[in-house]
Amino acid sequence: MDATAVRRQFGDGPLSRAASLVYTLLVIELLLLLSTLPGVVPLLLLDHDASNVPLAAACALPLGPALSAALYALRHRSDDLTDLQPAAAFWRGYRTNLPGVLMIWVPWLAFLTVVGVNLANFAAAGVPGWWAVLLVVIAVSGTLWMANALTIASLFAFRSTDVARLATYFLVRTRGVPLANACLLIVAAGITVYLSDAVLALLGSVLALLLLRNSRPMIAQVQEEFTE
Repeated sequence: MDATAVRRQFGDGPLSRAASLVYTLLVIELLLLLSTLPGVVPLLLLDHDASNVPLAAACALPLGPALSAALYALRHRSDDLTDLQPAAAFWRGYRTNLPGVLMIWVPWLAFLTVVGVNLANFAAAGVPGWWAVLLVVIAVSGTLWMANALTIASLFAFRSTDVARLATYFLVRTRGVPLANACLLIVAAGITVYLSDAVLALLGSVLALLLLRNSRPMIAQVQEEFTE
């Protein structure tokens, strides 16, 4: 039996596609945990206290490049059981995307840290209650922008300034994408509050897959309008 026949026998059909997806998710989850280990371990040990907001942001630094690599690997995955290389795709995406992702990830974490510290000390500031609501809205909007920016930076070779502009543009252009990502953000927050940070970490590859699928309309338009 030649290679083409083997590929047809084991690489087609819904069962094969499901098996390849499960395998890819398991490998990417393992690599996500491995690449974020220096931040995840101390993050899990931190108390949910407002004074730990800056430390939590510092622990989240490795998450951006790792999540970017996961998006890249999921985007380039194969449904063929005879041609699965999720680990190679993950590390290729990690190396390729690392500089660009950090250019947007670090400022976003700094921004969230400032918002978090302000909310933590809101009572002492003596400002109107609507200011807290405004800060939450700004933080959520910034997070939805980051979801767009991270996806674009992970899959396309744009300058950081262009990534920032496109992420802002598609917040309005493809309104279904930020809406779907807002639902995903609510789910992630619910898992953290009602279960634990550890459960959220163990679902990292699944959340990355959902983010990628939510972003498909945006990805298609970026390919059509902004790439050759």
